[in-house]
Amino acid sequence: MFKVFGHKDGPKRIHFIGIGGVGMSSLAMVLHSLGHKVSGCDLNKSKYTEMLEKQGIKVYYQHHEDHLKKVDIVVYSSAISQDNPELSKAKEMGIWVIPRAQMLAEVMNLYPKSIVVAGSHGKTTTTSMIAEMLLKLDKSPTVIVGGIISNIKTHSVLGKGDYLVAEADESDGSFLCYNPYIEVITNIDVEHLDFYADFNAIKKAFINFIKKCSPEGRVIICGDDPGVKEVLREIAGPFLLYGFSSGNQLRAEVIEEDEGYPLVKLVFQEKFLGQMRLSIPGKHNVCNALAAIGVALELGLPIKQVIEILQEFKGAGRRLEFKGVWKGAVLIDDYAHHPTEIKASLEALRKVYKDKKLVLIFQPHRYTRTKFLWDKFLLALKEPDILVLTEIYPASEKPIPGISGYILFENLKNLRGGKPTFFVENLDNIKELLEDILDENQVVITMGAGNVYKIHKLLLEKDEARN
Repeated sequence: MFKVFGHKDGPKRIHFIGIGGVGMSSLAMVLHSLGHKVSGCDLNKSKYTEMLEKQGIKVYYQHHEDHLKKVDIVVYSSAISQDNPELSKAKEMGIWVIPRAQMLAEVMNLYPKSIVVAGSHGKTTTTSMIAEMLLKLDKSPTVIVGGIISNIKTHSVLGKGDYLVAEADESDGSFLCYNPYIEVITNIDVEHLDFYADFNAIKKAFINFIKKCSPEGRVIICGDDPGVKEVLREIAGPFLLYGFSSGNQLRAEVIEEDEGYPLVKLVFQEKFLGQMRLSIPGKHNVCNALAAIGVALELGLPIKQVIEILQEFKGAGRRLEFKGVWKGAVLIDDYAHHPTEIKASLEALRKVYKDKKLVLIFQPHRYTRTKFLWDKFLLALKEPDILVLTEIYPASEKPIPGISGYILFENLKNLRGGKPTFFVENLDNIKELLEDILDENQVVITMGAGNVYKIHKLLLEKDEARN
C-alpha cells in the first residue's frame, strides 16, 4: 500500500467518484479538514452533497474527465462500476486510483488508537455511540460514521486526539484493509451474498478481520449472536464478550420493560457497574450500548459518566428516526433492509406504540439481497398490521428474472392472513394511498436502504404548503 500522507510535497488533490454517499462524504469532509484539496462528483444532490458544498468542497453533478485535471488521487465507492467514465479515464491517465476503504485505512494510520466497528447490523448506531462518548469526554476523536449523529448533527469530525472512530464496510471484504487498535463486532449474519459465496466465506472474512486487530488492543464482540458463536469456535481470543446471557464478561440484565425502553442492570466480571435506560428504544440498542461500554472499559474511561452519556444519546439518522406527524399518524424512518433488522425495529416499535397499528412502507434493496433472503423477507414482512411494498431499489444492480417487489407482494398477500397489503410501483403515487388508509391510531414506518425516506418530505412539505 502506498502512503498518501507524510510526503514533503504538501496537501494532495483528491477527487471522489460517488461523493454523495454517506460513507464517501464523511471521509471527504475529514480529508478536507486535514488540509487536502477535495472535489467529487455524484449524479444526485442530497443532504450530504449540501453539507460538502457548505464546507467549500466542489461537487459536480455529472461524470466528466475534465474533473480530473491536476488531481493526484481518485477515490471511488463500492457503488461505482469499473466502467465509469471518470474512473476509466483516471486509470488511463495514470492517476492513483483507490477504493474508499483503502483511503480510510490511510487516514487510520495517522491515529495511534483507531476504533473500528464491524458487523452485519447495528454498526452506525454503535459507532455513533462510541463517537459521542469520546467527544463528550473531551478526547477529541476523529469520527467517520455512516449516518448523522443526532446530537451533533454531522457524520464527520476532525479531532486533535489519538482516537479515530470509524464504521467498517464488510460488504465487499474491504474491511480487511484496516489494522485497528480496538475492533467491535456487533454480529455476523447471512448478508452480502452477491460478494460472498456462502456463510462460511462471511465467517472466514470476520476471522481474518479479527486477526488484523492490534495485539495491544482488544476485540469487543457480542457473545449472544449465533454467527459470532460459530466464529469463536474457530479462533482464540482474548475477547471482551458482551450481551444479555450469563456467559459474557459484560452483560445487561433487564430489570423492567417500559414501553420499549428497558431498564437494565450493568455487570462486568460479576461487578455491578450501574443501571441504564436509553433514550432510544429496543433491546438491540441496549446491545449496541454494551459495545460502547466495552470500549470504555478497554480505554479506562469513567463508566458512570459513560452511562450518563449513553442515556442522553438520541440516535443516528435513519435509525428509528422520528420525522413528524401527518394526518394524526406518527412518522418514523428506518434504514433496516435485512430481515433481522426489520424484525428488531418492528419489535421495538410494537413496545413503544403498543396501542397503535404499525403501517410499514418497505422498499427492498438490491435484487441479489432480495433473492438470497427471499424466505426470510417473507417471514419478517408478515408482522406489520398494514404493509405497503414498493419495487426493488436496484443500487446499480441489473434485474434478476423472477425477483421483483411485485412478485414479493403477490407472495405476501397469501401469507399475511388477510391483513391489508398493498403494492406501489412509484413512490410519487404513495400519498394518495396513504390518504385513504391512515388515521391517528397508526404509526407509519418507511424502511429500506434506498430512497424510501423521501416519502416523509413529500408528505410533510405538501401538508405545510396547504396550511
